[in-house]
Amino acid sequence: MDVKSELQNAQLFQNLELLAGQVVEGFISGIHKSPFHGFSAEFAEHKIYNTGESTKHIDWKLFARTDKLYTKRYEEETNLRCHMILDNSASMYYPEVRNLKLGNLNKIGFGVLAIAALMNLLKKQRDAVGLSVYADTYSFYAPEKSSERHFQMLLSQLNRLVREKTDEKRTRTYQFLHHIAEKIHRRSLIFVFSDMFQTEVEEEKLFEALRHLKYNKHEIVLFHLLDKGLEQQFDFDNSPRRFIDVETGQHIDLHAENIREGYRKGIEDYVQALKLKCMQYKIRYVGVDIRSNFSTVLNTFLVERQKFV
Repeated sequence: MDVKSELQNAQLFQNLELLAGQVVEGFISGIHKSPFHGFSAEFAEHKIYNTGESTKHIDWKLFARTDKLYTKRYEEETNLRCHMILDNSASMYYPEVRNLKLGNLNKIGFGVLAIAALMNLLKKQRDAVGLSVYADTYSFYAPEKSSERHFQMLLSQLNRLVREKTDEKRTRTYQFLHHIAEKIHRRSLIFVFSDMFQTEVEEEKLFEALRHLKYNKHEIVLFHLLDKGLEQQFDFDNSPRRFIDVETGQHIDLHAENIREGYRKGIEDYVQALKLKCMQYKIRYVGVDIRSNFSTVLNTFLVERQKFV
């Protein structure tokens, strides 16, 4: 078995940074005639001087060699500020996976690796990234920064999430989105990773919170994570099964075939309502099947980054 295969089959969170890099590398190599001209794997140490800017940081030595005006780019300067919001409630640990690895992920595993891959892209561009994690509490917050130390700290936090198996956790997503909105003051591109399942569905409050995030001209992308086969198509055989609500512990015994049609209709109506609300509030809705690859997430990021900057 070669090193790449070993990496893909290894337990995911022992190799999170390496796997994120591999996901990005595979994605970039698959882009043909990319429209994302602003994206490159290398950093530019200088940026073109624009008329009206301060001349304080012009690199005059470079001007002497090139006859063009460039200003020096410093560590704290970024093209983009990006904030990742991850739902860590109990329902995100569905389906139960004992050995998380590439190609065998639950929703939290997909969300963690997707964020790590996006961080890899942001790091290449010296963009700043922040992270918020919530479940029954607003458990983690880090503001947007672009240093290597900051990236490593966020990777460490992402690693910790799946090592500490969540218990039954109810969540009011809207409550924590309000808290996060209060903390992010400078204009940012915000990505929300959630299955949007709540024990108390209060849709108006939820979208009020998402609208709150739109303040300060933030742009929001909602990545709606679902296991399409199980959670949308209800693709279970017809043997008797016990279905357990992982956030409340309540259960029901039934044959899947008896309710499949009604369930599919219900989830379809819910997703359509979610899409319409997002459209109403100018939030980008992106449905993501966790059984697919990461191209949907990464393509969305590149498109939104081009629009944002």
